Amino acid sequence: MQEFVSRGPGFLWAQQPRLKALSLALATLALVIGGSAAQQPAPAPKTAKLSQGQVAWQFLRAVLRANYTAAYARLAPEMHRAVSLERFEAAARPIWKTGQRHGQQIELYKLGVRLGAGGSSRMFYAFTFASDSASKSPSAVLEVTFRDTTARTVLGFAQRLAPPATPKRPRKPSGRNGSGSRR
Repeated sequence: MQEFVSRGPGFLWAQQPRLKALSLALATLALVIGGSAAQQPAPAPKTAKLSQGQVAWQFLRAVLRANYTAAYARLAPEMHRAVSLERFEAAARPIWKTGQRHGQQIELYKLGVRLGAGGSSRMFYAFTFASDSASKSPSAVLEVTFRDTTARTVLGFAQRLAPPATPKRPRKPSGRNGSGSRR
């Protein structure tokens, strides 16, 4: 080890001409790349385009957190023109209240296309609360509608509550099998 140090730092360069050439090439490449990067602004990071399901989920999560401004920003432009933020908050508040009872975790329940009059169709995504996953049928279904398969802005939303369970009435004896009169 002392022998290497005593010869000085140039010893390695003299013994390895390939290493010298490689180092020079890397230094030149770094200078070229660094010089061109200084002249041009760095490109903005690309964000992945969200799917409709992701947009619907993020929209509902914002409503369930009472972040109405973020949810309102996901609405289609025609909805912004037709509905003010205040009216949107009033329409979304029942979903928030349901979320307070069931929790904020939601799961995709179903998706599909709703056919309308005149051949029109709308994509929809329906979500249920995770707390309902063990239930026979969900207590609430939260729906988000899109204009078509390519749209990434929300056209509409709704909450569909399950009808309250009605207690079954006890059956009355039918009069057969000895419970009625015989002739």
